[in-house]
Amino acid sequence: MVHILGETAVISLLQPSQEMYDLFDDIILLSEGHIVYQGPKEKAVDFFESLGFICPHRKAIADFLLEVTSRKDQQQYWSREDEPYQYFTVERFSEAFHTGQTITKVLEVPLERNLSSLSALKTSKYGVRKRKLVKAIFSREYRLLRRNPSVYILTVLSFVAMTVFWHNNMRHDSVDDGGIYLGVLFFFVAETMFSNMCDLGGTIMKLPLFFKQRDVFYPAWAYTFPTWILKIPITLIQVTIWVTMTYYPIGFDRNIGRLTKHYFLLLALSQMSSSLFRLVAGVTRNMFAAKIFGTFTVLLLLLLSGFVVSSKNLNKFWMLGYWMSPLMYAQNAISTNEFTAHSWKSLGASVLKSRGLFLETKWYWVGLGALVGYTFLFNCLYTVALACFKRGPKVLNKKLEELSRNTPVKSQQKRVTNELQSSVNRRATLPFMPLSLTFNDIRYSVDMPKEKKVRAGTEDRLEILKGVSGAFRPGVLTALMGFSGAGKTTLMDVLAGRKTGGYTEGTINISGYPKKQETFSRVFGYCEQSNIHSPHLTVLESLLFSAWLRLPSEIDSMTRKMFVENVMELLELTSLQDAHVGLAEENGLSSEQRRRLTIAVELVANPSIIFMDEPTSGLDARGAAIVMRTVKNLVDTGITIVCTIHQPSIDIFESFDEGIECVNRIKDGYNPATWMLEVTSTVQEQMSGIDFSEIYKKSELYQRNKALIEEISSAPANSGDLLFPNKYSHTFFKQCLICLWKQNLLYWRNIHYTGRRFFVTTVIALLFGTVFWNLGMKRTKPQDLFNSMGSMYSAVLVLGIQNASGIQPVIAMERIVFYRERASGMYSALPYAFAQVAIELPYVFVQTLIYGVLVYTMIGFEWTIAKFFWYLFFMYFTLLYFTFFGMMTVGIAPNGVIAAKIPIWWRWYYWICPVAWTLYGLGASQFGDVEEKLDTGETVAKFMRSYYGFKHEFLEMVAIVTMACPVAFAFLFGFSLKNINFQKR
Repeated sequence: MVHILGETAVISLLQPSQEMYDLFDDIILLSEGHIVYQGPKEKAVDFFESLGFICPHRKAIADFLLEVTSRKDQQQYWSREDEPYQYFTVERFSEAFHTGQTITKVLEVPLERNLSSLSALKTSKYGVRKRKLVKAIFSREYRLLRRNPSVYILTVLSFVAMTVFWHNNMRHDSVDDGGIYLGVLFFFVAETMFSNMCDLGGTIMKLPLFFKQRDVFYPAWAYTFPTWILKIPITLIQVTIWVTMTYYPIGFDRNIGRLTKHYFLLLALSQMSSSLFRLVAGVTRNMFAAKIFGTFTVLLLLLLSGFVVSSKNLNKFWMLGYWMSPLMYAQNAISTNEFTAHSWKSLGASVLKSRGLFLETKWYWVGLGALVGYTFLFNCLYTVALACFKRGPKVLNKKLEELSRNTPVKSQQKRVTNELQSSVNRRATLPFMPLSLTFNDIRYSVDMPKEKKVRAGTEDRLEILKGVSGAFRPGVLTALMGFSGAGKTTLMDVLAGRKTGGYTEGTINISGYPKKQETFSRVFGYCEQSNIHSPHLTVLESLLFSAWLRLPSEIDSMTRKMFVENVMELLELTSLQDAHVGLAEENGLSSEQRRRLTIAVELVANPSIIFMDEPTSGLDARGAAIVMRTVKNLVDTGITIVCTIHQPSIDIFESFDEGIECVNRIKDGYNPATWMLEVTSTVQEQMSGIDFSEIYKKSELYQRNKALIEEISSAPANSGDLLFPNKYSHTFFKQCLICLWKQNLLYWRNIHYTGRRFFVTTVIALLFGTVFWNLGMKRTKPQDLFNSMGSMYSAVLVLGIQNASGIQPVIAMERIVFYRERASGMYSALPYAFAQVAIELPYVFVQTLIYGVLVYTMIGFEWTIAKFFWYLFFMYFTLLYFTFFGMMTVGIAPNGVIAAKIPIWWRWYYWICPVAWTLYGLGASQFGDVEEKLDTGETVAKFMRSYYGFKHEFLEMVAIVTMACPVAFAFLFGFSLKNINFQKR
């Protein structure tokens, strides 16, 4: 606890430096859920000394307090030579503390009653008035809305709609012409609905901050009200752009009153849909559940809008949902507004009657009122949900809790005793070549940022590394230290060949030979600062995957597994070997355990040279000691290791090999990182008038280092350059199999992706089956065919978009892991792409069977082997190309529009649009050969040919094109992985 200006502050710390520790007044030391000490910091050491544990003179007190309760580190502090050491449990520490001093005694000091302390006692729940609360939240939400790119996306979509449905190609001469206009209006309604679906994810992402601040800074209504109100100007801008670019250019009625009514209806629809998606997000409070319920909501509203399936043909089971659907009111209102205009004369009523829509003009006002009412209702329910519900529960890794429990004391002590010997014995089975690395006059620069170029004058480049030289030798543990921004990580990235941009100059040699990146990656390991791993693998599987791909192919599986087990033992990961890695800060391993896993992933490659970027970052004193002991043991075997250390303890600092004898040694008890940075700081140089860089260059130490660099840079006699028969340890085919092994594990355990896919598919199939119940064999009038084609169109878009959007976060998450693994030389891009594509094939096949069997049976399409086969065939390859399209784009959601008449400048897109080919195949295979007559006297086959342009004789060609689509997207996915790198370093 720290007392600042009379206030009490409580701060939790993982690994405080001695200087930070000295700032505190009182400390509370927790271990395994027990309080082992609470009181003034000056008395903490005395308490443990009374129990027989002495803090060494040069030991930082903060490190001592963290290690004295640890099983592995406690014994070194035992001071009673006349008594044999036995592990002093946390429970005994807690009992000793509570026996000698209770918490009550600590709190006996009365509160000082003065004006400053009384002013802290507030009678109101929130810190400011309600008006200021609303104003502050308004300001924050406004800043967030300014960064919303939806306006630009909507402008592009408006332009596409305008050019596709250009008025010169739109007529008012027949009911069929009216049907096309009706389809355009449905597209407007659906697009307005879909355009606000981004509010679903945006609301979910902001909820954690809301729940943290709720009931402390502001109530729920103060958050939901500004969100709603600030959405109105955004909606005004979006609808204005949409109506301005589409209404008159497409050829709707020119009456200004109908334009105004059209505008306000879309405005109310946009507000309603935005409120609905916020409500779904507020109720679910979880991205996984929100996507499922959001999808069902949109699908249900579209199916019950009265356009996809006519209300006359709708199953009676769904009639209540039809009358409750906001889109039913929107579709009827916008259609009534258009087709009761004078420009349509008597055709308008025929068009509305043919699709089962209302004819009276009053339905516009009914629809508008319903949308406004739903907007108020959804916003009120959203406020109630945020006020009553708690934050969504985290998904915990129960297996981790079981596996991470402390093992018995005797087994712990036995492992500590045999640790080093076990390492030497097993490492002897995996020989490696000790290698040195020298770099001379390394310069690295980047293009000067525009804002800095103004201040820097005419310089075009910003130089970060300025003629750096050095040598890393086998068996020597080297530390890179310096201020933040000094260039430590940049130097390591340059030497490792991990930079994706900038300009590098200088020479880098490996044991006297010029460095070649393709061979260097085979003998090199890089523990990056970020802990990037596949979340659905276990610790053991993560290490086996790395060892399998990076160790030489000659090593048998038994030896490889023994080596992996040894590395786990060194880093105390054995008890966690079956725990899932999980997502950072959500579930799975803790940050400290992830850090050790990151190091282990590189160690199992048996490298000759290892770079570690802040290996102790995020670790407490005990975890840092474990890592550095392991590193020191590895160095003793002849490996070259280089670490950047941010703030090491005195024990870690002494693990490194010091070679600057002209500098006075660090004082007892002083933090080494602080000492190093203070004596070399710019301020210290200015105060003393000394340039340490120049002194170093003129010193004998610098000359010895230069001589050492020149000596090591020369290749020893009878030595040879690093040569490997192949760039990778395994063949292309073996890389494909290993990557497929990993992808199989990831998909099988990713219940959020695979489970959601099958669940959504099943529910959608049942939904479609009940809505379109037994409509497949009804072929007596054109509306029957419209209903069947509507079911196919809706299924293709809904399931396809679900597949495309569902795969995107999976690919995005794994792409970060892919960048790390490819840079480590595990595999090339194509085997990874092959595995990602191949693993989708069986899952999409099962998804197709689930949907195809249920829907084909319930809708009642014609039961012939050929027609059923074609239905499954086109659905399978359709879901494949949507999935592969999502993989290829990752960040771009698909959006396709099918229209009966397209201007000449857009007809080319019809022939390359995969959805068009899918609908062609489904429609032609089901109805293209049916010779039954409609009530118009036209056969079904002739109607499909004249209205849609679907010809049954072209079915084989359509099948070939449909199969080519997923192949093309899969190829582009692999090409993008191989040639495009979005990682910036």
